[in-house]
Amino acid sequence: QVQLVESGGGLVQTGGSLRLSCAASGRTFSGYAIAWFRQFPGKEREIVTAISGIGGGTYYKDSVRGLFTFSKDNAKTAVYLQMNSLKPEDTAVYYCATAPTRGSSYYYTGPGQYTYWGQGTQVTVSS
Repeated sequence: QVQLVESGGGLVQTGGSLRLSCAASGRTFSGYAIAWFRQFPGKEREIVTAISGIGGGTYYKDSVRGLFTFSKDNAKTAVYLQMNSLKPEDTAVYYCATAPTRGSSYYYTGPGQYTYWGQGTQVTVSS
């Protein structure tokens, strides 16, 4: 059973930083496509960043490119989202997700491509 657990959310002022973590159990992240999504109240989940299973292909939403950074630990059991220069419009619940099959050279930006999801972590940016 694959389980993902996010942590690191919280309240931060505009311009501040947060580092979200997503820990996997039951499987490593190695070779699987991974993504971070966020969800605003009453809205669908939107892609923030995604990485392919192999090859290192990476996608960032335009509004976060250069501000947010996706990384993985060497043991491939955790991934991170470093978020800098946060704005109030970044306030959302953030989710990590991973695909069910290994070895894709594509990243996926649609939530339907991911089977395993964490419970989400709230990020609130005050103005």
